[in-house]
Amino acid sequence: METLMPKELPMPGFNFENCKRNAMLAGNGYKPPKMTKTGTTICAVVFKDGVVLGADTRSTGGDIVANKNCEKLHYMAPNIYCAGAGTAADCDKTTAMISSQLELHRLNTGRQVRVVAAQRMVKQMLFRYQGHIGTYLIMGGVDVTGPNLYEIAAHGSTSKVPFCTMGSGTLAAMSVLESHWKPEMEEEDAKQLVREAIRAGIFNDMGSGSNVDLVVIKANDNVQYLRGFDEANVKGVRRDKYSYKKGTTAVLTEKVRKIQLGSKGEGCQFVVESEEVRHVEAMDTF
Repeated sequence: METLMPKELPMPGFNFENCKRNAMLAGNGYKPPKMTKTGTTICAVVFKDGVVLGADTRSTGGDIVANKNCEKLHYMAPNIYCAGAGTAADCDKTTAMISSQLELHRLNTGRQVRVVAAQRMVKQMLFRYQGHIGTYLIMGGVDVTGPNLYEIAAHGSTSKVPFCTMGSGTLAAMSVLESHWKPEMEEEDAKQLVREAIRAGIFNDMGSGSNVDLVVIKANDNVQYLRGFDEANVKGVRRDKYSYKKGTTAVLTEKVRKIQLGSKGEGCQFVVESEEVRHVEAMDTF
């Protein structure tokens, strides 16, 4: 009797079975679809007692704004968060998969997960796929060694940094961080610095926009998720009524054409018997 259970369990992780199909189609002359450009501004800084991560909230697909208030700050562990740039689906799936592994690690060891361990899990997974997973992360957290901040690229390279930015608004945000970051910053100063860096990306990059989200991570799993910390693009308020009275728009010329039926009386034959064009110099308004 046939069983309803599948004969083979699907392999975990990402599936790239369509790669050979795409190569065959390309060999037969089919042009692949154009890559959709993404847009984001994310940044993070290390301050005296922890780490501050920030991100904008605009989600784009090419020149289309798909979401004006999305979340780009991803939970990884009680003491670790990530800011994601690149392909939205890849960022969500990658952080969710690693977050589950970190939770199992915490339960098995009974200890707080170190940031460097989470960073190594992510880089080993991304390197396995050789950059085909479009996930660019800024990982920050506080463990027994103190505040830690890592920059992780899609192909698996990482670097430990005191501050960094990623995304299409990198240049504008980095100019702010390089100008104003200093060691041993206070928490409030770090929050305002990240806010200004994200705002620089929002106002100088078309792929970034809407609001500024922040995450402040300190020791002992002390995390503040500040959703909507700053509303950079404030929508304008209509201050007056825009109903115009009759006669507000001036008439410059007036043309009158007198049209009558032709001599045969057929409906398809019309004759213009007179035409008068009059220039209006002034007009009375009501």
